[in-house]
Parts: sequence; C-alpha cells; structure tokens
Amino acid sequence: MQGFNTLIQVVEVLGLIAFAFSGFIEARQKDMDLVGIFTVAFITAFGGGTLRDLLLDRRPLFWVEHQEYTLLIFILALVITPFMRHLRSAFSEKLLVTADALGLGLFSVLGTSLAIRTGMPPFVCVMMGVITGIFGGVLRDVICNEIPMVFRRGQLYATCAFLGCWVYLLLDWLSFPETLSLSTGILVTVVTRMAAVRFDLKLPG
Repeated sequence: MQGFNTLIQVVEVLGLIAFAFSGFIEARQKDMDLVGIFTVAFITAFGGGTLRDLLLDRRPLFWVEHQEYTLLIFILALVITPFMRHLRSAFSEKLLVTADALGLGLFSVLGTSLAIRTGMPPFVCVMMGVITGIFGGVLRDVICNEIPMVFRRGQLYATCAFLGCWVYLLLDWLSFPETLSLSTGILVTVVTRMAAVRFDLKLPG
C-alpha cells in the first residue's frame, strides 16, 4: 500500500507541474504580472483535483493535506516568470498544448485510480478521471477569457481522457502491475491528444 501511495504522489506532482506550466504560459500570453501568473497556475493545477475530492468526499483536500504542493507552484512561478517573456509566441503555444496534454493524461488516470479505491462503479471512476483531467484547464481558459479547449468545436480533448481512463481501468481489472496500468493509461491519453492536435483530428458534427 505504501508503494501505491508513493506512486500516486509521484503522478500527482508531475500532473501539478504540467498543468502549472500551462497556466504560466497562458497567463503570460495575457500579459499578467506575477500575482496573476501564480493565480492562474494555482487554479489550473488544483482545480480538477479539488472538484474530484469534493465529489468523492475526500477530506482534507489533496492540496491542503500536502501544503508543499502550493509552495512548489509558488516557487516555480518565481523562478519561471522572468523567462516567460522571452518565449516566442509560436513556441509558447506548442509548449502550452504539450504541457496541457501531459497534465490531462496524468490527472485523468490519477482521478480514475483514486475513484476505484473508494469503491465507485467503473463508469463513475472514468468520469471522475475525466473531470479531474479537464476541470483545471476549463477554469484556466475561463479566467484568461478563452473558450475552454474541451468546449471548442470538434476538439478531441475530453475524448482522449475518456479513452485513456478506460484503458487504465481495463488493465487494472486484468490485474496488471499498477505502474504499468497507470503509465499505459497516461500514455494513451497524451499520445491521443497530441495526435489530435498534430493531425487536426476532430469529432464529427
């Protein structure tokens, strides 16, 4: 159990960093100051996990239990902000998409894993994962006055998380090692999302 908790914490920290980076980039594109950049990064990193914990009735909230997470985001904001202004617009957009895809994959599968451990039915576990993966990005885009990626016409976004969560759930049900199950689910989500962006794959309609 200790090994599982450590693995979950590693995935959680990586997801926080990835989503925080996407928040840094989008806030900087909107020419925000340090306070704005930290606020957007904080909400992006913690928004999905907070909603997940509220829906699963997990107390204390994950970022309250691990106060070092907030400190990590603050330190990253201090260190990274001076360099953000030197990023070219085209490169920063690619970096934003990549960081967001990583955060989506890490947090979606993590949310599904935690829901499984609370005894939720399979479909609820997957939806909990999707919510965990997309909600921080939704808040980020709304605050930055953008249409959230998940709501943009035809975008393969939540679909990627949905697919990755089901892959993870299947591997977990087949009793594959937790590390392999998590890694595969994350990889499926990230690769699907990046392929959708690269090849402009869209949902019909």
